[in-house]
Amino acid sequence: MNDSLAHTDPLSPGTHSYRLGGLVQRYHVHGSGPVCVAHSGGPGIFWEYLRMPALEEHLTMVYVEPIGTTEDSRLPAHPHGYTRRRYSSFLETLINRLRVPKVHLLGHSHGAFVAAYHAVHRPGQLAGVVLYDGAPVTGPEHAAEAGRMVAEFAGKHAGHPGLPDVLAAFGAMSGISDDAQTEAVARGVLPSYFANYWGNEERLAPFRDAVRAAYISGLDENRTPEVIDDRAALKALTVPALVVVGRHDVICGVRWGTELHELIPDARLRILENSGHMGHIEEPELFAESVRGFVLETAEV
Repeated sequence: MNDSLAHTDPLSPGTHSYRLGGLVQRYHVHGSGPVCVAHSGGPGIFWEYLRMPALEEHLTMVYVEPIGTTEDSRLPAHPHGYTRRRYSSFLETLINRLRVPKVHLLGHSHGAFVAAYHAVHRPGQLAGVVLYDGAPVTGPEHAAEAGRMVAEFAGKHAGHPGLPDVLAAFGAMSGISDDAQTEAVARGVLPSYFANYWGNEERLAPFRDAVRAAYISGLDENRTPEVIDDRAALKALTVPALVVVGRHDVICGVRWGTELHELIPDARLRILENSGHMGHIEEPELFAESVRGFVLETAEV
């Protein structure tokens, strides 16, 4: 393994990179305090959307660039092979390199599925896990609930001139096959990912325009879909857990946040009443207060 940063502090502010298995793994350090590693969603959404300045005031935030988002971090089987097991193995190496006894792991959206997997299979690395807008399952049941929530969103915004484009982006999801289409769809559906995007468009449009994405198929190396059902595994989770969910989240909403809370022993639940899928943008102070309090209470001294 060729490490260009072997002689620097792995938690110094800025961008760090190293090679692992022929791929470049990057991460970005901001803030100070207890260490919280953040894994973004998608899969394939670039890490920048998950920046959390309100948390950086109290925690050392380590933002992972998930493999596959940049050309030098892509598997030979790209766009296939990006399973939770593989993401977790890269997380294991990254966390070990930080040289702290334990970290908190925060996963958003698809990153919450990765974080749950990591907490189940590698609990010794973690002081706590934050499952932010996640769910215990994927597959038909999850898709049906998302369809119901999107229909509810459409009914609420019937007649809005932006609604047809949002619905068209959802319709295009199943046909995505390259980076440009992935990015277009990610930006296209984004108004539905907020509690009130069009009421705050002047503030939120720049965020939407800045979203970057790479195409990740969701299939393993054998072209088999990775269908998730963590319900049994989460009942035995030993890592302290915080579940955060937006009341208006159409993709991983309150139904799933409540179920995660009920499945995980002694888990905490925070529902952000005025947020969709982007609570760290919509209600940054409340979001940060919830995560910061959890981290400080469960940090190993």
